[in-house]
Amino acid sequence: MNMYLAALLGFVLLFGGGEGLVRGAVAVARRFGLSSLLIGLTVVAAGTSAPELIVSLSAAIKGNADIALGNVVGSNIFNVLGVLGISALIAPIIVKPAEVKRDTLIMAGAMVALAVAAQSGVIGWPVGSMLIVAVIGYTVYSYRTELREKPAPSAELHEHEGEEFEGPSSLWLGLLYIALGLGALVIGSQLLVTGATEIARTFGVPEAVIGLTLVAIGTSLPELATSIAAAVRGHSDVAVGNVLGSNIFNALLIIGATAVVRPIGVAESMARLDVWLMVAAALALIPLLIGRGRIGRVAGVVLTASYAIYAVLLLA
Repeated sequence: MNMYLAALLGFVLLFGGGEGLVRGAVAVARRFGLSSLLIGLTVVAAGTSAPELIVSLSAAIKGNADIALGNVVGSNIFNVLGVLGISALIAPIIVKPAEVKRDTLIMAGAMVALAVAAQSGVIGWPVGSMLIVAVIGYTVYSYRTELREKPAPSAELHEHEGEEFEGPSSLWLGLLYIALGLGALVIGSQLLVTGATEIARTFGVPEAVIGLTLVAIGTSLPELATSIAAAVRGHSDVAVGNVLGSNIFNALLIIGATAVVRPIGVAESMARLDVWLMVAAALALIPLLIGRGRIGRVAGVVLTASYAIYAVLLLA
């Protein structure tokens, strides 16, 4: 198959598979009586990160470590600069600082942890295991906090996240959505990794760069589509919850699970520059979200332009 066609088809399948998986999982969760709060905290955050998980695992198993790590680092950068930037251009993002403080700080901490782990040159199973334990601890702690503090500061945000995804009303249709979504993700990840790798080799572009840009944007399409749709409907806070949850799961669960399956070698250029740019992007959200509680259109332009400059410099 033509490498461009493979990459394009991979994009389409990842987008459709991610949407189907999340909507099916939300439908099943609701059939079992789970609240929109819990769905937003767990199902949505993990589901929108499923494309990154499948692609990184597939790339690592094939020996494409640069794509496996670049996918996560690039997705995290794109989520903050691209997804939030574009969402803010559509409608200013306004949140209550108290409702995003915990997750913003935890996301920044997760980015720092990943950047520090990358300095060793290899992220192996011991670090991977600790990252998985950390994301489990985060999920349990967050949910218990939400239940204990009535109303919890971030309850409304997570309620909106859960409500954004309308799935089938039937349990069996929900299960079918999940099965088809997973199948599309697996096939799409194979096509995207294969196509992206061939494109990199054809044009002499390092696989790390392809992972940080082409693959990362492809796996972040569910977050982008969800955030844009939420901004159009006036739920701009969902874009923030979507990005914070996805980035936390990317850094902890996806890198953790991938490293447990196969150690991830870290390219020197990525350890020296890109992981720290990821940290800087995360830290830039602290004054915007916790300080001002607002990402206006001017900030949206700055975020979007920053990502465009970063991508151009990478590909130049």
